Amino acid sequence: MSGRSVQGLVAMITGAASGMGKATAEVFAAEGAHVAVTDVSAAGAQAVAEAIRAGGGSAEAWPLDVSDPEAIRQVTAAVAQRFGGLDILVNNAGISAFSPIGSDDYDEVWHRAMGILLTAQQRMVRAALPWLRKSESARIVNIASTEALGATSRDSPYAAAKAGVTGLTRALAVELGPEGITVNCICPGPILTGMTQGLAEEDRQTFAKRRTALRRYGRPEEVAHMTLSLCLPAASYITGATIPVDGGLMARNA
Repeated sequence: MSGRSVQGLVAMITGAASGMGKATAEVFAAEGAHVAVTDVSAAGAQAVAEAIRAGGGSAEAWPLDVSDPEAIRQVTAAVAQRFGGLDILVNNAGISAFSPIGSDDYDEVWHRAMGILLTAQQRMVRAALPWLRKSESARIVNIASTEALGATSRDSPYAAAKAGVTGLTRALAVELGPEGITVNCICPGPILTGMTQGLAEEDRQTFAKRRTALRRYGRPEEVAHMTLSLCLPAASYITGATIPVDGGLMARNA
């Protein structure tokens, strides 16, 4: 399989109303995929789907809170029924989860981080598997973070959950490999999304110049294009990989 097109394939993307998820939905639709835009924000998901259709793409929206196991099952089944199957799952939904280890709310932040950033991903995979197993181009892409590879002070709930995603990815790649289903993980670095827009521009610039090789923040579409690349038929021999999309952050010592 050497094709470089996702034309006609069905891609389900979580957290697709904004940021990297929105960019991923737009990139896949532009390449001819049928896109299921899911997000906890029903209005946000609908707006993205409408914009894609207005541009000539194929997209439908579903509200989805990935912390709700029953909603995951129902929405995944609805997506497969609407489009006649499911070929690609992109586990993108995420939250920020910072808390000092001694904080009174640490346990609360920890459990929320694990539930949304890690447990939801395996639930999405399990819900999608009946249809992915019928696909000749089955792809799973889990979005983690460079916080899984290194850490920032006071973000242990987030870092632990994201590290869990990389482990889940490797284990599922081994388990599902015999069925031809590839499972890969992307670790975005500093990206211009809702999670980082609250930072002062001067602080972003200082961090980018000090830490990244490219000396800038990344754009959501730069992550989306890597996700697309892993879902191409030509990428059929890539599985179990953890790929930083970080402007060289993890490569730079000084």
